[in-house]
Amino acid sequence: MHNLLNRGFNGDFRAIGRLITLVESNSPLAKDIMKQVYPRTGKAQVIGITGSPGAGKSTFVDRLISQIKADGKKVGVIAIDPSSPFTGGAILGDRLRMQGHSLDGGVFIRSMGSRGHLGGVSKSTHEAALILDSCGFDVILIETVGVGQSEIEIVKIADTVALVLVPGMGDDVQVMKAGIMEIADVFVINKADKEGADKVASDVQLMLKMLGEKEWMPPVCLVSSYKNTGVDEVKKILDDHWRYLHTTEEGRKRRYSQLEMEVEDTLREEISQVVERAWNKRKAKGVLEELAQRMTDPYTLANEIISKIIKQQ
Repeated sequence: MHNLLNRGFNGDFRAIGRLITLVESNSPLAKDIMKQVYPRTGKAQVIGITGSPGAGKSTFVDRLISQIKADGKKVGVIAIDPSSPFTGGAILGDRLRMQGHSLDGGVFIRSMGSRGHLGGVSKSTHEAALILDSCGFDVILIETVGVGQSEIEIVKIADTVALVLVPGMGDDVQVMKAGIMEIADVFVINKADKEGADKVASDVQLMLKMLGEKEWMPPVCLVSSYKNTGVDEVKKILDDHWRYLHTTEEGRKRRYSQLEMEVEDTLREEISQVVERAWNKRKAKGVLEELAQRMTDPYTLANEIISKIIKQQ
């Protein structure tokens, strides 16, 4: 494992891919890997790209990669695909076009499944981002599934969240329904060469005013990924927001909030595994029949299992 980690830390893409696979598959080595990775993290700029399926997120990310590479920075990309083929996701052509960037060695691209996780990201997404951070990538882009309201979970991972909208898809209404206005740090109105883009931008600006003033007012940018216009402006805003986070009290609070959520999520997972093992042992002793016969109840049973777990610690 140490050899694999050292190779990854030295920029070996195959080793980095292997490390992510071990963590994603919940290998017995996963925890030890993350313990070695974590002290080397905290330097990369993590950007979440979210929006409805069909909004052109993959093409936008492809253009953004070019802008970041122009600064001489290493880029890591995590592209989340839905676990089910019925829920939408990236078009293969977009993903293949994005992969073309990796040929020069400055870009690492990894597709990951959402694992049925409703937030568009899974715990392994965050761990993959940490691995890329520890391996020297300056910027990490996370393109999420785009599933609506539960998409807010990207804020647990990303320093900056870019919400991609397009005209003609009712995105302005969707944003209001989803309640994700608060988590977007920049609004990207993609396909700006199409009719209705200006209206979407105006509607978003109006909704932002309704939410009231705050320290960082999310800019609204008109972009055409197809014509490659406006992406440079978005890149500048992303950099401005990164500086804002590192020079203000609000930025410090956000980082602390992310760390708090990180520990809480890890605690929940650890507790869940302990409870699941205890429950499986209890099931093997015929407790389901006891429940069926109403010899006990779920509430008493749950308390018994928890009490036993506590006594064993």
